[in-house]
Amino acid sequence: MTSVYIGIGTNMGDRTGHMDFARRELGRLPKTRLAAFSGVYETEPVGPVPQGPFLNAAAKLVTTLDPYDLLDALHAIEARSGRGGERVRWGPRTLDLDILLYGDRVISSDELVIPHPMMHERWFVLRPLADLDASAVHPALEMTVGELLSYVEQGVKQ
Repeated sequence: MTSVYIGIGTNMGDRTGHMDFARRELGRLPKTRLAAFSGVYETEPVGPVPQGPFLNAAAKLVTTLDPYDLLDALHAIEARSGRGGERVRWGPRTLDLDILLYGDRVISSDELVIPHPMMHERWFVLRPLADLDASAVHPALEMTVGELLSYVEQGVKQ
């Protein structure tokens, strides 16, 4: 079984309800156990699209699903939350589920990039992830989540 970390964000509709839905649905994934769920943080949106604030969290899963099957399962959860098929980059969403880390795997394909791009620059990703495991290592940068969070909190871009 592989430890996987999922980033969770929501800024449309019943944000707390969407967060609760994500937690329940992650716990129901096949061949997967929800091992931990971080605190929830309210953050301002990033990017050029005007929108309301986000609730952000992270989950630790232990799974035997391969990364692409997991990605499909996460997209199905997003769809059940009311998220449409059209995805506006950095736009508002009912629920966004991203694979941040999948063990020590590094994947770069048209469908999936792991570790999640730019996670190392984003407080709203690193803070909840550090709640779960500050010693988790970013396999491409060879730095811990705690180290990356420290840089971001000091205003240093990686």
